[in-house]
Amino acid sequence: MPTQYPAPGGLWLPLITPFRDGALDEFSLRRLARHYAAEPLDGLILAATTGEGLTLDDAETERLVAVVAEELAAANRRLPLFLGLSGSDTRKLVKALAHTAPWPIDGYLIACPYYTRPSQLGMVRHFTALAEGTARPVMIYNIPYRTGVNLGNAAMLDLAAHPNIVGVKDCSADMLQSVDLLHRKPAGFAVLTGEDAFFHPMLTQGAEGGIIASAHLRTRDFAAVQDLVVAGDAAGALAAWRVIRDLPSLLFAEPSPAPIKHWLWRAGLIDSPEVRLPMTPVSDGLAARIELAMAA
Repeated sequence: MPTQYPAPGGLWLPLITPFRDGALDEFSLRRLARHYAAEPLDGLILAATTGEGLTLDDAETERLVAVVAEELAAANRRLPLFLGLSGSDTRKLVKALAHTAPWPIDGYLIACPYYTRPSQLGMVRHFTALAEGTARPVMIYNIPYRTGVNLGNAAMLDLAAHPNIVGVKDCSADMLQSVDLLHRKPAGFAVLTGEDAFFHPMLTQGAEGGIIASAHLRTRDFAAVQDLVVAGDAAGALAAWRVIRDLPSLLFAEPSPAPIKHWLWRAGLIDSPEVRLPMTPVSDGLAARIELAMAA
């Protein structure tokens, strides 16, 4: 039986994957890892949606993990690393878990099966098989507007009873479903919002934290919102949130992660804003808006 792991919490960053001239940009990746090692983060997600994981081959993903782990070790920063996985074939994902077993990661963020639209029972059996296929903790990634299927709360609570399933990145985009899950979940199961615009309201409803792509920028301000909510300072948390609440709408005005990469490139943290097809760079109009926001 897998070991019981502590539930994740706090502010997690789904790290972008920098590219240059069609290849993984290791120089920029090391710069990013060193930068975020000094920021008040509670975990990193690698090769997930924001990290363009579906465009990475196995060798690139392994190198991505190795480089980030090396830089965190060099910075003497113990920060959990979870690897993003997705797919619609349970057997292939079990093989992927075995393949990545030697890698320096601490757990997995695994999306619901996409396109095939399995039943609730099918998803329970899918995630149970995956949780039994690794000694590492698993977070479920529920994002029905990408996968085409919603993992309902009854099925989620069944999975929450598994000792190796430690939480969910909640992108159901249904606040009623999210709040219901927060009220019913067991103590050892974490709900981390993945909806950047819902970060503050979800925290006030009892979420343990968030996996927030917008926190690539103004990371300390996002962390301050979390800290103030935890401290019980409702007015302070709301005031801190109002400072950054418009950032997600700017960074998701066009498909992510292109806007985030453009900002990081202009800030000098990565050497190119390159994304891989089918993603495309930001439009000239959004680039101008980002430049104005940076200047402000």
